[in-house]
Formats: sequence, C-alpha cells, structure tokens
Amino acid sequence: MKADPQYAPEHLALEAVRGLGPEAAEWAARTRAERPGITPDELAALAVRHFTTLARLSGAISGVAGLPGAVVDVGVLAWTQARMVLHIAAAYDADPSAGERATDLLVLQKVHKVAGTARTALGVAAGRERAGRLFSDRQGGTVIKLSLRLAQMAGVRAARKVFAKVVPGAGVILGTWVNSAATKDLAKRSRQHFRNG
Repeated sequence: MKADPQYAPEHLALEAVRGLGPEAAEWAARTRAERPGITPDELAALAVRHFTTLARLSGAISGVAGLPGAVVDVGVLAWTQARMVLHIAAAYDADPSAGERATDLLVLQKVHKVAGTARTALGVAAGRERAGRLFSDRQGGTVIKLSLRLAQMAGVRAARKVFAKVVPGAGVILGTWVNSAATKDLAKRSRQHFRNG
C-alpha cells in the first residue's frame, strides 16, 4: 500500500479477503457449532459488537498518542472494519474468501459508488501488485496519501474528524466517538447488504 497509496483501499481489500476471509468463515462455523439455532442476524450482531469495541479501543489509543496515533489509527480502523464486514458476510452465508467480497468492501466503505468501478480499480491494483515486484516506486508524501485514502475507506470523511483525535484533553473521547460512529454506520450498511443477498 505504501508503494501505491493511490490504490491503498483496493490493496487493503484484496489482502483482507485473502488473509481474513478464512478467519471469518472459521469464526462463523465455530460459533454456529457452539450455539445451535443462532440466526444470521444474531451472529452478525456478535461480530458488530466485537469489532465496534475494537474500533473504540483504537480510537481511544489514538487520542492518547496524538497526531502520530491518529495517522496510524486510520489504517487500523480500516483493517478492523474490513474484518467486521467479512465476519458479517460469513454470518449471512456469503463466502468471506470469495473475490467478490473485495468489491463489497469497497462499495460498502464508500470508496466506490458502484461495484463495476470497484472491480476495475481492484483489477488495476492487482496488476500493480504484480508490477510492483519488478519496479520500485518511491514517491514523496506517500504516508500522507496513504493516510488520506485509508481515512476515506474507514469512513472518516473529513480531515477534521481525524485531527479531532489530537485535541488536547478530548482526544480519547473524540477518537472513541469517531471510530465508533464510522464502524456502526458501516455495520448497518453491511448487514443490510448481506441480509438482502
């Protein structure tokens, strides 16, 4: 992602499906075995509670750490939210390891408005991953570009929300609130998307 910050959300979505999809499928199967009769809505609610708590925690930590923490938290939040979406997909019996989940991640996280555009961007990012092994791309300001693209993916739409986390004395509360609100909003869209198939 650092070498190609323009497509950071696409790289994250591809890696999330590859690396986290199997984890989400195993979680859903294990939870169903432990709780026979659990409904997809109840299973999804468990995932939402767990990952919203993780998002709040990372927001609080970023509030304590100041600006460097806020920048790092954007990536942590995007990854946490990707995990949540894949767990919700598994709760509704959508294969969290299927390539289409990367498209779902980008549309649900409002990186792209429609699936077709997301698929095209994923194809470009996948091509750049392969090309990146052959060529080195060193650009100035990549950390800033990467942070802004991941902030968009994590639902932190306005820079003021990121920088609200560094307000002295209020960073912990604001960081917790910003992450929680963005994650709950994504959870609502994800549950509706996977419930409706």
